[in-house]
This record gives sequence, structure tokens and C-alpha cells, in this order.
Amino acid sequence: MVAARTTAVAGFNCRSCGAAVERRALTHTRAVACTSCGALLDPNDPNVVIQQQAQLRERIVPAIPLGTRGTFDGHPFDVVGFQYRTIDVDGTTYGWREYVLFNPYQGFRYLSEYDGHWNFIRPLPNWPAEPQGGTIHGTWDDASYRHFQTADATTRFVLGEFPWRVRVGDRVSVSDFVAPPRLLSRERTKDETTWSVGRYMTGAEVWTACGLSTSPPDVKGIFANQPSPYQGKVMATWRRGLMLAGLVVLLLVGREITASREQVFTGSFVSQPTPGATPTGLAAPIPGQPPAATPGASFATTDAAEPAFVTDTFTLRDGGTLELDVATDLTNAWLALDFALVNLATGTAVNVDTEIERYAGTDADGPWTEGSTSGRLLVPYVPAGEYYLRVEPAGNAPTHYTLTVRRDVVSELPYFLALGALCVWPIFVAVRAASFESRRWQESDSESGGGDDDDD
Repeated sequence: MVAARTTAVAGFNCRSCGAAVERRALTHTRAVACTSCGALLDPNDPNVVIQQQAQLRERIVPAIPLGTRGTFDGHPFDVVGFQYRTIDVDGTTYGWREYVLFNPYQGFRYLSEYDGHWNFIRPLPNWPAEPQGGTIHGTWDDASYRHFQTADATTRFVLGEFPWRVRVGDRVSVSDFVAPPRLLSRERTKDETTWSVGRYMTGAEVWTACGLSTSPPDVKGIFANQPSPYQGKVMATWRRGLMLAGLVVLLLVGREITASREQVFTGSFVSQPTPGATPTGLAAPIPGQPPAATPGASFATTDAAEPAFVTDTFTLRDGGTLELDVATDLTNAWLALDFALVNLATGTAVNVDTEIERYAGTDADGPWTEGSTSGRLLVPYVPAGEYYLRVEPAGNAPTHYTLTVRRDVVSELPYFLALGALCVWPIFVAVRAASFESRRWQESDSESGGGDDDDD
């Protein structure tokens, strides 16, 4: 707990414009920029020495007024200083704002803002080791920081109090290393090197901490240490997806175990693709039933094309899946079969078809085969009842084939579709996370950057 305090304020008049200049950091202040005219004054002898005059024609107004008190990390801090700094990258100038915060018990802290992205920054008393391969391992938080950018920063405008002798035009080399949501910064001149670590904050969080009633600057783009909204979500999403996939697999295994695969019909037939083939040896029709082909029926040549025929009737005791399995003796030939599964009571039909082909030979590379001698058709659902098949064959060679019909056979397709659907969301999240990181590192000048930090 920090005891309640009354901010001590000392002051003097600006030698340049005569305006009153307040000092909130007292003896800690090394330079003061007049908030009225921007003149830089030496607090040790303000009535005599004017170090530097601000030259900006258009004054930059801080979004957080000097003198504002905010609470950060559980401690009150006063906003006592402000500076605007820029870097030049490939001919383009980028600028950001920095605020100096002071608490007599905690010392100085800083707030930086670029395009609506904020960082609460504290100086490091113990400096990290120099980076190895673009990476720094923090000894104070067990994080690995990757180099993001190095550039020369120039101070363009200052207001208020600073714990160093600030001047407009000051230049330092700034290197940033990131481990979102943290930002490790090194500022280096020919005389000294300082380190600081920042924590990403949203504008809403800063405005709440400072009790401001206005609106924070709009957010643009992705900042170097901005936390990914997908942090921790990729693996979590995949874990949930895998759990659900495991449930689908268990359901499939259970279905495979419980499926009856009852054979309800089998018959052997011959396809004779000669001009005008028609089957002979058909069984005499039974009253109230369609004519049925005798298994192994032969064919005689007529002037008509190869005719269709119907099978014996068969019974489906329960509704469910229905499998039509065709086994042939094809060799360098093809066979097409059109089926109509007809309900004897209602006359409704389900039409399916298949084409089977198999070729074999020898070439310079040796023997080869192509195709298959069998085919399989699966009807997802057929109601219970009495049925027969109307078969219409076509082919380019005489072919013997066996037709087998089974009920209650497992259809794996819905399960595989479910497994595929379960992959859609994890893949989407992974792609979005990778896209976020890619956009982040597009702003980097580091060869060691990039990649997706979403591991846990």
C-alpha cells in the first residue's frame, strides 16, 4: 500500500514567455519544457539559462494532459512530461508519443503510444545480456524476446519535466525485442545504454487508469507486442476437435460392431453384349409378382439390344442402408449396370448405377493392371418391405457377374464427413493466428522474426 499523499509542486516563471512553470518531480527533474511556449529550461537555474527553443510551427497536443494522475500497477502516477519522437524507415517517417510518469516512491515510469497502441514502461535496473542470434532471454520474467526492429529515434517536441537533459533533436539508437504482450527496448548513444521493459495496454485500459472522459486514439494495424487474440486458442481448439473426433470414431466402431450385414439376395448372371441379346430361361411369372430371372440364365441373339431383366423378390425386415455388391470376371473389358430398386407394394423405385472395368497388359516397364473386377453401391436408406431389382446391363465383352444384396451395412461417409467438419474450425483458427503473426512481422526488419507463438 502507498500512503495517501499531496503532490508537492514547485515552480518558477518561464524566462522566454513569462508563463508559470510547475515542477512536480522536484529534484528528480533534469529538464523542463514550458507547457506554454515549449522553451527548454534548466531547472537548476531557470531564470538565467534557456537551453533550447521549440521550433515546431504547429504544436503537438498530448492526448493525456500534463498533471493527470493515473493508477498503474496499483500505484498512483502523475503525468509530468511528454515528448514526440520519430524514426525514418525507407524514406517514411513514423512518429509516436511518450509520456513521463512520476511517483516519489516508485520513481519514473513511461507510457508510449503509436497508432492507438499503448505500452506501460519501466526502466530496468539490471540489464539483460546482449542478444544472441536476435534473441534475448529475460532473467526477470523467464521470457525469450525476439528482435523486432532497430532504428534511430529523434526527439521532435517536448513538454513538461524529464529525468534527463532532453533536447529537441536528440538522437538515440532504439532496438526493440518482443515477447507479446511484453516489449524490451534498448536505447543507445555513444555515451550510455539504457534498457526498459513495456507491457501492452489498450487505449481503454489507459483511459480507465487515468480517469479520462474523452476517447483514446483509434487503433490502427497490429503493433509489435500486441497480444494475439488467438493466443492459446489454436491448441485448445485442436484439443476440443480431437476429443469430438474420438467420439465420432467410437460411434463408427460401435456401428461396425452392431451392423447385421444381412444378405437378402444373391444371383449369378451373364452379360452378352451381342447385337440384340435377350435373356432366355426366365422363370415363369408368379401372379402378383414381377417375372424373375433364373440365376445363370443364358442369352440368345435377337434383333433387339441387350434387354433389362428383373430379379427374384427379397424382403427387407427393417429400414436402413442397402448394399449392392457386384463381382465379375472382367479382363480387358468393361461392364455398366443400371439398377432400379422397386418396392413391390408401392411401385416406387430407387435408381443407382455403376461401371466396372479392368485392363491388364505388359509394356517396356513390365506387367501392369488398371481398374477392378468388382463394384459396390450403397443406398443410404431403404424402408422395410418387399423389393426386386430391375437390372439393365451393358458392356463390350461377355461377362459373368454375381450380384449380392445386403441390408444394414455401415455407411462410413457420414462419419468421415463429420471428421472433416470437425477440422474446419481448428484450421480456420490456425490460419487466422498465422495471419495475425504474419501481419505483425511484416513491420519488422529482423531476419529472426516471424512464426506463430500460439503453443499452449
